[in-house]
Amino acid sequence: MKNKNFYALVESRLPRDLNGACIETQDGLIYSWRDLHFASARIAGWLASLNLPPSADGAPPRVAVQVEKSPEALMLYLATLRAGLAYVPLNTAYQRAEIDYFLRDAQPAVFVCSPQRSADLRPLALAAGVAHVMTLGEQRDGTLLEAAAPFADGFATAQRRADDLAAILYTSGTTGRSKGAMLSHGNLASNALVLDDFWGFKEEREAGDQDVLLHALPLFHVHGLFVASHAALLAGARMLFMSRFDPKAVIERLPRCTVFMGVPTYYVRLLAEEKFDRHVCRNMRLFISGSAPLLTETFTDFQRRSGQTILERYGMSETLMLTSNPYFGIAPRERIAGTVGVPLPGVAVRVVNEEGSMCLAGEIGGVQVKGPNVFAGYWQMPEKTAEEFTPDGFFRTGDVGHFGAAVLSAGKPAHYLTLVGRSKDLIISGGYNVYPKEIESYIDRMPQVEESAVIGLPHGDFGEAVAAVVVARDPALIDEEAIIAFLKGQIANFKVPKRVWVVSELPRNAMGKVQKNALRERYADAFKIA
Repeated sequence: MKNKNFYALVESRLPRDLNGACIETQDGLIYSWRDLHFASARIAGWLASLNLPPSADGAPPRVAVQVEKSPEALMLYLATLRAGLAYVPLNTAYQRAEIDYFLRDAQPAVFVCSPQRSADLRPLALAAGVAHVMTLGEQRDGTLLEAAAPFADGFATAQRRADDLAAILYTSGTTGRSKGAMLSHGNLASNALVLDDFWGFKEEREAGDQDVLLHALPLFHVHGLFVASHAALLAGARMLFMSRFDPKAVIERLPRCTVFMGVPTYYVRLLAEEKFDRHVCRNMRLFISGSAPLLTETFTDFQRRSGQTILERYGMSETLMLTSNPYFGIAPRERIAGTVGVPLPGVAVRVVNEEGSMCLAGEIGGVQVKGPNVFAGYWQMPEKTAEEFTPDGFFRTGDVGHFGAAVLSAGKPAHYLTLVGRSKDLIISGGYNVYPKEIESYIDRMPQVEESAVIGLPHGDFGEAVAAVVVARDPALIDEEAIIAFLKGQIANFKVPKRVWVVSELPRNAMGKVQKNALRERYADAFKIA
């Protein structure tokens, strides 16, 4: 049986010259492909030496990771797959209560955190039953690398089937309980291979050119880990690693690069820099945007300033990439602002109304998808998994959109998908998913609060900003500053509302349900620049 472990695919694509540069850090440190392959082998060897048993249901042991971005963090991810284990990346902004939940739910055998957080998080991990707690720092420090150092440079990649579990990505739910999307080795491979061709990496490689990816995304997110990193690994592309996005540092490095992937916030901040122009982008072939809606204004301003047309695409934690504006063809004409493009090869996308019938061109409905990239279900939530799939196997994304336009002259071809919103009140701020119910549950714990409603509002930088409308038991005893101060340290900063309004009551419909649409309309201009 052919090994379907995703790392087996990566290994088959390694450049002939393993001494070539694979990753370059901001401080100029260069890692070769040999370094990547050998170091991940050592870590995989250490993981295998633990002899971790699978779960009672046959699921492979999990490795939960909350570390800062570094080449070693990418090696840990690859090593986990090589050893046949399942990788569970955790946002570095998550706080104690959130980490405690993830550790108890995923039940990992290994937890790796940064050395700075070890004293705080180790007790949580041990209390959750984690057998091995290790550390990994940004400066190649920590106990993990020390433990892996004695192991061999070679490691036989564990045999895996395409449908075997490779990773669990947590995506919060509107009920307040986060869901772990289970991605298989086949999910990862199918999407990576499609994007290699669809976004021109294959063409560049076969022409004898080497792409250079400016990697400024985090490694705990689908975009940075499974889209950007996988693209570079399969293409044999060099990665310029940035620990975090900094517009001035990006502009300094862009002339050496050919590809950049980012969230809309990145592009807004690049446009705010005077030095960002066509000369800086002279060697670029592709700018990709995703994880949040890209404003048409940003799309057109970027095109004017850089001479480049941003390629917007659409994906989810549960599905990886689903649709994309085209790379090939007359790109400026075929990449249409406000759309997320066409279904990727092998991916079926449909828009249906409440009765389940296919929507006509321009008619808004629920977006449903099917394909080899779509996840198997949610970790330990079979009932929720069953709810989210249709009888004929399509996944209900919860997104709302339409194909084409009601009027053909509107400039949106019938096979182009446009997203117009999301069900269940999901907020995407700066590329991160924020679910109002979770934030409301924290606010409502305050004794001075009667009830709350969290909404997303238009924001020029973040796409959407988190905001809260709160009914106080006694308005004299609580204000915006007090609520924000209470939330900081409880939850990740990107979830903390940027504005809070204290009101006497929330608008409701005849059934008593809070009308969040009315609140969004009332405060729609809160972040508008005068």
